[in-house]
Amino acid sequence: MQLPRLARVARAYLLAIAFWYGIALLMGIQYRPANQPLSWSWFLGLLVQAITHAFPFALWTPPIFFLVTKTLSKSSNRFRYVLAWALGAVPFVLLHTAIAWAVIPPSPDILQKYGRLSLQWWLEIVRTSFADDVQVYIAIVVAAHAYEYLKRVRRQEAERYEYQQALAASELQALKMQLQPHFLFNTLHGIATLVDSDPETARAMILKLSNLLRSALERDGADLIALEDELRFAREYLDLEKMRFGDRLTVDWQVAPETSRMLVPQMILQPLVENAVRHGIAPSRKGGWVEVATANRDGVLTLRVRNSADGKTSNGTGIGLRNVEARLKYLYSGEAHLALTLGEDRTVTATLTLPALNSRPAGIQRHPVQSVVEGKDPLCAFSSSTTNL
Repeated sequence: MQLPRLARVARAYLLAIAFWYGIALLMGIQYRPANQPLSWSWFLGLLVQAITHAFPFALWTPPIFFLVTKTLSKSSNRFRYVLAWALGAVPFVLLHTAIAWAVIPPSPDILQKYGRLSLQWWLEIVRTSFADDVQVYIAIVVAAHAYEYLKRVRRQEAERYEYQQALAASELQALKMQLQPHFLFNTLHGIATLVDSDPETARAMILKLSNLLRSALERDGADLIALEDELRFAREYLDLEKMRFGDRLTVDWQVAPETSRMLVPQMILQPLVENAVRHGIAPSRKGGWVEVATANRDGVLTLRVRNSADGKTSNGTGIGLRNVEARLKYLYSGEAHLALTLGEDRTVTATLTLPALNSRPAGIQRHPVQSVVEGKDPLCAFSSSTTNL
């Protein structure tokens, strides 16, 4: 929020006064005669002298900064622009010396030689201080341009950051939109395999899929949700796969209760369990098992999906895993990672490490309508026990 115009002008003059008065005081202290004793009268005299000498510079500094701000972006001819500021040194010297001539009290020698506020005295001030005033004028103009360029750089950095944020948000939204059709296609493909051989199960899977998609559509647009909600969606997906695989699919939930309130990206776990079923369980004639585990240690949330891979693994497009990695990059900027490992016992482990972000304080219970299907409490539904789905 920008300050009102009058407040911004007052702030500019306060900064200019503070700067030039500080410089004048330092110069007065530096050029103090060695035999001049330190006293309150000397300090008060130095203060008055600093005020009278610094006032003209403090008066003209904000207008120069203002003119640089207004003219720099509109200057098309650099030569004429530099020439205009060079010629501006003349009125600056004349105005500065005129203010000094009117404000600074003359010494007895000046009064005796020129008189009070005489034209000869003003011309003498111009002659003796012209070079110093030009140097000060150049310093003010250079500082004004440096400040304006600094503001431009900061503004460009802010715009670049906003652009990157908008780009990341759009990329993230595109990834989320990509994931749902990918998941739907794979699930429909599984249903299609049962249409002829087991039509009853195929119809039940379609109803289950409709409920699953409804729950996905009812979610809001937040990028992060509670882990228990993400686990609920994964459980419903595995219920759907159980209808296709029957006893060939076993799931072991090793979920730490304290992690249920942690925040995770929406549908970040579903591609991992889908990948475990499609590439680990489906190719095996005797089926296999999937283990889902969570842990929170030292501010790091770990999600692990481990599955058996006894059969020949099928080749996929890798859309789900690439999607997960891309979303982690956009959401956590390198603070979250996905690792895939193949064990010697023919098991595949996908491990997600995320910053542990708590969604709500401990002790606040969720509404009953948000509990897991079959009327189970979230923590009980995901307790550490082996469940045959």
